[in-house]
Amino acid sequence: MRNPAVTLLRDMKIHEYQARQILSNYGIPVPPAEVVWKPNEAADAFKKLGAPICVVKAQVYAGGRGKAGFVKLVKSADEARDAAKFMLTNRMVSYQTGPEGVPVSVLIVAPGVDIAKEYYLGIAVDRGRQSATLIASAEGGMEIEEVAKKSPEKVLKEPLHPLLGLQAYQAREIAYKLGFKDKLAGEATKIMMALAKAFAGTDASLVEINPLVITKDGKLLAIDAKFNFDDNALFRHKDVEAMADESQEKPLDVRAKKANLNYIQLDGNIGCLVNGAGLAMATMDIIKLHGGEPANFLDVGGSVSPEGAIEAFRIILADPGVKGILVNIFGGIAKCDLIADALVKAGKEVGFKVPVVVRLEGTNVDEAREILKGARGDLPMIQPATDLTDAAKKVTAAVA
Repeated sequence: MRNPAVTLLRDMKIHEYQARQILSNYGIPVPPAEVVWKPNEAADAFKKLGAPICVVKAQVYAGGRGKAGFVKLVKSADEARDAAKFMLTNRMVSYQTGPEGVPVSVLIVAPGVDIAKEYYLGIAVDRGRQSATLIASAEGGMEIEEVAKKSPEKVLKEPLHPLLGLQAYQAREIAYKLGFKDKLAGEATKIMMALAKAFAGTDASLVEINPLVITKDGKLLAIDAKFNFDDNALFRHKDVEAMADESQEKPLDVRAKKANLNYIQLDGNIGCLVNGAGLAMATMDIIKLHGGEPANFLDVGGSVSPEGAIEAFRIILADPGVKGILVNIFGGIAKCDLIADALVKAGKEVGFKVPVVVRLEGTNVDEAREILKGARGDLPMIQPATDLTDAAKKVTAAVA
């Protein structure tokens, strides 16, 4: 099991079409849609759906699709084909992706919906309230963060009981506050209750319907959906785990996950190899304190194998932005000499072309220091440090 200290950073995401299917499985009304992988399939989907207007939407793990041109309304099969061809042959760049963008390999084609009103519904882990919390707003179709920032009074929040979950009276009250009346109030209540069951039933950390719409003929539909899952619980949900799309994740993150390493790639130039999530965070903090920028979070864990430690070095060195490495090990279950031996093996196999500052304390530290001392002739880039402050100063100076 991965350390919960990094759970939020490692939540698993899925595509919109997969989220729609989960909502449907829990009884939430979702409009029809066709999943396509090729431009010609988009044209066929338009014909099959038989609607005068359809929407073609890229399936990616990022927001801002509409502004980026990756959500398009089309009025013919030819337009659907052209839209799909554009999306499948270009990387989507938005405010959430960075300048490198993300690849697009799958799309959905859905019939256009005559929308009368849009709403937002979501459930998230609220650490301030120490509970899962239902979040709702009558300002749907927008980023809920923007609504909360500009008009916080328009965002309703209702904490869920940790054992009983969302209660019907809570959902009804939220429905009335959102402006639903009569039959629609009852339908909105059912959707909120079903959303809470989906949240708990899949061990999600976040579920969103944005927008939930009232159509002009008076129906409630979940038009777009998002799910994030607690990856510490994925062993209970192999069907959910199978939905992961590795093409949407950073290659080094995927590689680390397969090696059972807690790794998060960041934007700095100092690689970090540490055992223990708390120590890793402290290591990143002290690097920042001395003017450096961490290139990653990497916790090799307490029971790391020599092979795992070597792979950790390889992953750090595979990041072209890394100009130096700080190794900070407090030997316990993962003994210092094991890490030192792995460091030497990694240096000989991969080659250290950047400074590697090493701070070791704890079990078998004397043996570890002898291993590093004996390797200095072959690996001159290794620099021992007396303590964590000394290590942070040395590595930040080395990359300056």
